[in-house]
Amino acid sequence: MTSVPPGRMPGNGGDEAGFTLIEVMISLALFGLIAVAGLALVSGILNVREHTEVRLDRLGQLQRAMLVLENDLDQVTNGKIVSGGTDIAFTRVGPAAGSAPVEVRYAVVGGALVRLIGARSQVLLPGVQAARWRFYDQSEWANGWPRDARRPGLWPRAIEVQVALAGSPGGTLRRLVELPVQAVPPPEPTPTASPAPGEGNGPGPIGPIR
Repeated sequence: MTSVPPGRMPGNGGDEAGFTLIEVMISLALFGLIAVAGLALVSGILNVREHTEVRLDRLGQLQRAMLVLENDLDQVTNGKIVSGGTDIAFTRVGPAAGSAPVEVRYAVVGGALVRLIGARSQVLLPGVQAARWRFYDQSEWANGWPRDARRPGLWPRAIEVQVALAGSPGGTLRRLVELPVQAVPPPEPTPTASPAPGEGNGPGPIGPIR
């Protein structure tokens, strides 16, 4: 009978040794750690990608809204510019060649910056808390327009809008637009002269009674 040397298992490949239970458990633990780390890495990449796409979409919305606003103000034509500080209305040239001028109004409605042309409304920018309009004339800023009620048709030199954004990312979007030179500015108001004594609707001075 053939004896088997100590430490060697009987069989065809007597020189091969198997894994012990401890080695198998250690290997499985290492594979598990690698799998968990890989899943965490993939999840982080997906989250970063999702946040990036959301920010890029929001940036695209902001850029498109400001592009439309600037185009409208660049095309302003003869007419009044009216604003109470939170909205604005003005007249711009028609969108098609030879078309009549149209009145455009911007206001915050239902948490969005809305562009109104006649009876049609367009949600220009969602996620807006408020909008503030300011007007530059000569060397001063005004919170409303017109500044001089005697010249309602006069344009400011520039218009600034500040849009308070809601949600994340929030903040304030600011845009300054210089208006074109007004072709036919309204005339200066004529000063009213004080009536001379004895003129006007009232009676003149009473002379001495003889």
